[in-house]
Amino acid sequence: QVQLVESGGGLVQAGGSLRLSCAASGSFSRINTMGWYRQGPGKQRELVATISGGGSLSYADSVKGRFTISRDGARNTVYLQMNSLKPEDTALYYCNAEIVRTTLGFSLPYWGQGTQVTVSS
Repeated sequence: QVQLVESGGGLVQAGGSLRLSCAASGSFSRINTMGWYRQGPGKQRELVATISGGGSLSYADSVKGRFTISRDGARNTVYLQMNSLKPEDTALYYCNAEIVRTTLGFSLPYWGQGTQVTVSS
């Protein structure tokens, strides 16, 4: 069984910062790309940022320069540092990881349960 557990969400005023964490646990041989997605009220889920196994980064235009994604391979954890938060960043943030199970020869996508980020104006 593979699990992704997120933490770090909360309520913050506009201009503030939050740091999200997502730790993978279970039986697996490798984690490929990890990323963060979000779904705001009445909106579709959208990509926020990804980081590949080799460290390549990508960001949504709306968060470039404000958010930073990173990962700790030893801890199987991905982070999202969010600065200069805006009310439009309010959403349920989901962690995603492409994980190669020990018993399989290919990766499968896994999702966390989501952590709420609310930015007040």
